[in-house]
Amino acid sequence: MLGRIFLPSIFLVLSYGFWVSTSFKDIAAGVALFLFGMLCMEQGFKAYNGGALQRILTASTDRLWKSLAFGIVSTTLMQSSSLVSVITISFLSAELIGLRQGLGIIFGANLGTTTGAWLVAGFGLKVNLSAYAMPILVFGVLLLMQASKKLKGFGWVLVGIGFLFLGIHFMKEGFSDFSNQIDLTQYAMTGVAGLLVFTLVGVVATVIMQSSHATLTLIITALAAGQISYENALALAIGANVGTTITAILGAIGANAAGKRLAAGHLIFNVATGLVALVFIQLLLASVDSLGDWLGIASDNHTLKLALFHTLFNLLGIALMLPFLNRLVNGLEGVLAEDETRRDRPRFLSDASLSLPQVALQAVTKETKHLFSNAFTLIAHGVNLHRDSITSAADLQPVADAPGKLIELDLDDQYERMIKDIYSANIEFLSRAQAAAPAEYGDAYNALRHANMDVVAAIKAVKHLRKNLLHYMQSPNPKIRREYNGFRVRIGEVLRSLAVLRETDDSVVALLSLDRIRVEFLGDENAAASIADTLIREHAITSQMATSLINDGAYVREVIQRLLDMNEQLHRAGLAYGDPVHDELALKAEEIANIARHAGSVR
Repeated sequence: MLGRIFLPSIFLVLSYGFWVSTSFKDIAAGVALFLFGMLCMEQGFKAYNGGALQRILTASTDRLWKSLAFGIVSTTLMQSSSLVSVITISFLSAELIGLRQGLGIIFGANLGTTTGAWLVAGFGLKVNLSAYAMPILVFGVLLLMQASKKLKGFGWVLVGIGFLFLGIHFMKEGFSDFSNQIDLTQYAMTGVAGLLVFTLVGVVATVIMQSSHATLTLIITALAAGQISYENALALAIGANVGTTITAILGAIGANAAGKRLAAGHLIFNVATGLVALVFIQLLLASVDSLGDWLGIASDNHTLKLALFHTLFNLLGIALMLPFLNRLVNGLEGVLAEDETRRDRPRFLSDASLSLPQVALQAVTKETKHLFSNAFTLIAHGVNLHRDSITSAADLQPVADAPGKLIELDLDDQYERMIKDIYSANIEFLSRAQAAAPAEYGDAYNALRHANMDVVAAIKAVKHLRKNLLHYMQSPNPKIRREYNGFRVRIGEVLRSLAVLRETDDSVVALLSLDRIRVEFLGDENAAASIADTLIREHAITSQMATSLINDGAYVREVIQRLLDMNEQLHRAGLAYGDPVHDELALKAEEIANIARHAGSVR
């Protein structure tokens, strides 16, 4: 409802402004070009946000000062604290970094965003940027036409810079002409009322444009043209600093609890910094004047003084918040705790990571492992084995043979609680991620989709198996009891092998190990039928028992097959693109069967 009212209202206001003033057209066009330039730059930097960015981020956030430095440098280079915030949320949601490191990056990004004000105030207002914009755009478009992803990314960055320069030029020209028609300083307000009103205006303007860079550039060009007072410009800058949190908040809507904590921390930091700036504004102004004299800034150069003020109050905010960082982290983790409802939910997926293909791939890979971990417990309980027994070093055969209490399990209810929500979220996320990702990620996403489907298929096979299994594992007939306990042991040993394999980081080694497991547990397709024939001839079991044994042997085989396929697909997704190693070394189905038959004849 709010969107239906808000957007038409903006259109009406803009249309009226275009109608009454040509200068307003230049200013609005400048803002639009500036915002479009930022979008282009973001598009360009996304070309470099894959594995290299993750390695840099991991190496740059193991200390708090490194996190701060990363936030400053990345925001200075990208000129977009919003992009840095969204990237940080996606990494935090995927548990690639911790909340403390994420907040350090956000603090640094707030300081890094002040470099934009310095560039505009110190360079953009004194040079005809449109003269530089045109050749930059030409080179940028030429690079966009290249096949290389990296060259295209650099092309988008150049195009973005070109449009940024054009935007600043149009805003500067628009305000210059506007001053000849209307004097906006007549709306200036002084005192506490002026500070509060113009801070609110700065918040609203930044929420609308979703860019504090754009708001600050607009403030600086208006200040340079004498359309707003210095005091009101300072309040607008404070408001822009608070309003920039809207992007992080929007990015955290689809994130998990970790992403929401970061967005909340970002909001707390910026609001606290804004309040400190408002309360101590006179002290800050005195500091700006003193530092300005020391730096050689003229007393009437209010644009550079605004840039200095913006830097100072962000530095003050960081200095005040850093001692309380651990308390902030603990408070956020306490208030925004993980969902403790009876239904397990996705932990690593976030909408913020969809625009970062490598991060999205890692997030859904972790979520698939989360799904398998839940399925592990469900399948173990489904064959009446405890998870601890499987993951221990104990021989499973005596565990299975020992008479024990049946594990109470409503498989349908447990599926709803432990599997369904995660599985559904994974399939939806995979579809959205694959649609947004470059083509080279297609094989990995397809492999993960099949892995998720295999998990569900294995659970369904256990459901079919469980009815006869519970009956015959307690049968007074020792022969049929032995065979069904054997089914339990086979599934338990496969789960044990896969649990060990989960600790392997090398995907090629893991895939070759899976072939060994296939040979050991899936070699003879007709094993259950052969055993049933033998036991019938010996009059050890009834014909009904024999048919159950044959049918359930097929279910056991399907459970094992699906579990192995799931793990194979999971590790295939971890291979480098086009890695042929496993395909060359992997055993084919007929080779596995031949090895198993040979092993059987030797025995």
